[in-house]
Amino acid sequence: MTPPRIYISAGEPSADAHAAAVATALRRRLPGVELEALGGPLLERAGVHVLDRMESYSVVGFVEALAKIPAHYRLLNRIKQSFAARRYDLVILVDYPGYHLRAAAAAAAAGIPVLYYIAPQMWAWGPKRVRKLAPVNQLAVILPFEEKFFRERGVAATFVGHPLKDRPPPPPRAEARRMLGLDPGRQTLGLFPGSREQEVKRHWTMFRAAAARVAAVRPDLQIIVAGTAGAEYPDPGTITVHLGDPLLVFAAADAGICKSGTTTLEAAIADLPMVITYRVHPISSFIAFRLVQVPWVGLVNLVAGYEVAPEFLQSRARAETLADGVLPLLDAANPVTRRQREGLQLVRDRLGAPGAADRVAELAAGLIR
Repeated sequence: MTPPRIYISAGEPSADAHAAAVATALRRRLPGVELEALGGPLLERAGVHVLDRMESYSVVGFVEALAKIPAHYRLLNRIKQSFAARRYDLVILVDYPGYHLRAAAAAAAAGIPVLYYIAPQMWAWGPKRVRKLAPVNQLAVILPFEEKFFRERGVAATFVGHPLKDRPPPPPRAEARRMLGLDPGRQTLGLFPGSREQEVKRHWTMFRAAAARVAAVRPDLQIIVAGTAGAEYPDPGTITVHLGDPLLVFAAADAGICKSGTTTLEAAIADLPMVITYRVHPISSFIAFRLVQVPWVGLVNLVAGYEVAPEFLQSRARAETLADGVLPLLDAANPVTRRQREGLQLVRDRLGAPGAADRVAELAAGLIR
């Protein structure tokens, strides 16, 4: 029997990591499988032939995406030709809905089954958008409430658990601090402004100013930022900029200032009390707040079903509000901290058991004809 050929598409860094785990699981389940991709360094490291690098396409925000539209259309036209030639037995799309919903339609038109891993957040933007998933044969979702939402609207959806649960457990707090070159006995504030250069550029000045306000109240506090290669962190002062594994920063910190998104779930898994914030271009914000149909942005709050961690978005995203919000969380005995940790435990429980990539590979194998 000829080994199957699978195309995997991952358009930004977190998708690259999740796709790489799926690729590794596919090789275990389907010996000899041929894998080609849109992706980045982690898919390459997993032995996948990356045809197009994701760095040319990754972007956040409505306005920010405008400049990338021509490049995405050129990519889509190339991949349509590959689909029409029936080069693949299966297409696996990972997150990145703006482009991937069009790619799904192209694959379906060519008669190629489609597995979509990490669902578009249509529960936030409006149920009517679910019809755009019609070309998808199987949806693998990573948030517990998504399976019911999509199934009720006619989409074959399966909750596979969250891939963050597959990460190895972090070291103890004192050991993590030593590994980061910090004093293991001093309280630590973690800053998590984002994993993309544009996120860091938008957030850094505010995060730095908030940290300075906290340090003025807690002068013995040490502060560390989970940095990302390629981003700039001007005038950090006494703040340590760590460009390695961000999991160490989660493990080392007593409390955190986190940009919204998956970062909040990473903090929850590390049992790190946090405040949540985010800023986008004002026009992107104007559009988003008129389309969004959920009461919170932070994933920890959405998974828990109530506000576990306070959110400070757009005009409320200011250094003083972030500092005031995170200060009580540095005190483990504070009732605010204890209540948040109860919510973080609930979130961890709801994210499912480890093994998400293996469950996705199992779904993929079932779609190959």
